[in-house]
Amino acid sequence: MPGRVKRPTIKDVAREAGVSMMTVSRVLTKKGRASQDTIDKVLRTIEELGYVPDLNAGALSSRNSGFIAVLVPSVDNSNFAQSVRGITDVLNDNGLQILLGSTDFSVEREETVLETILKRRPDGVILTGGNHTARSRRMLENAGIAVVETWDLPADPIDHVVGFSNVAVSHAMVDHLHERGYRRIGFIGSSSDSDTRGADRERGYSEALKKHGLEHHRVIRLGAPPVPVEQGGEAIVEMLRRWPETDAAMFVSDRTAFGALMECHRCSWPVPDRVAIAGFGNFDMARNCHPRITTTAIDCYEMGRFAAERIVDARARAAAGERVKPEITMIPYRILGRQTT
Repeated sequence: MPGRVKRPTIKDVAREAGVSMMTVSRVLTKKGRASQDTIDKVLRTIEELGYVPDLNAGALSSRNSGFIAVLVPSVDNSNFAQSVRGITDVLNDNGLQILLGSTDFSVEREETVLETILKRRPDGVILTGGNHTARSRRMLENAGIAVVETWDLPADPIDHVVGFSNVAVSHAMVDHLHERGYRRIGFIGSSSDSDTRGADRERGYSEALKKHGLEHHRVIRLGAPPVPVEQGGEAIVEMLRRWPETDAAMFVSDRTAFGALMECHRCSWPVPDRVAIAGFGNFDMARNCHPRITTTAIDCYEMGRFAAERIVDARARAAAGERVKPEITMIPYRILGRQTT
């Protein structure tokens, strides 16, 4: 692709390692003999270059596989499912297919899935989030294909971005609660280091409370995402035990907000009179429970469409020999004030 780093080849590995291409092939296939020192040197070079073996080496000379790789944290999350539907609709209209991978909210798992998928030489990759391992970044930067990061606004994008600021989302929710008269606001999120989107929402919560001159220490961090619904109930009980004066609680997702609402029902704590509840994501459960949960709405389907359109456009421009400049597409969000606040 013009303007992008050339994809490392087996010839590059052999040159950098100071061995023959046949030796590199032996190390990769584990067929034939090679000393342990040579094996270590070749593997170290592969790691440094971000080289990924091409399983389609004997395929069509056009090098176009006709599919786009899409990685999502979970296949049973309705928001990610909507994004995938938007991607699929655009790809179908352009004669392309989707290859879906699940990362289980783990950057290490993402690295493994990426390595497997890149061996099939997709024409583009759409990722969820902007947090990746160093090796994942090297593989993607050296793949010679368009990459789109979604659901985030990374400080150091790999290529294209279609997303929003999770920090700004929390700012908007705190402003909403503040306008409603709430002053002792807590935050319930995840404890995983890899969940940077959740961490950004917590950071936005703290920054917004500081802006309003309010305390921002009422924070409970649960386990790694996806956090079970029932932990939202446990968390609201713990928050009100530690800080009985809490009058509103923000949750990292609607799932845990729903769990908290159900626990409030069981404890006969009126919502929002005893404590207000706000979530994120506008899940079906937030729209259909009673009282309905205040949340943040993101157009997940349109995010998927925009991401796929960016891939299709970059693919076409590259085929025409045009330089492809990375672009950032901002997806709007809105606060849905409902009965729980």
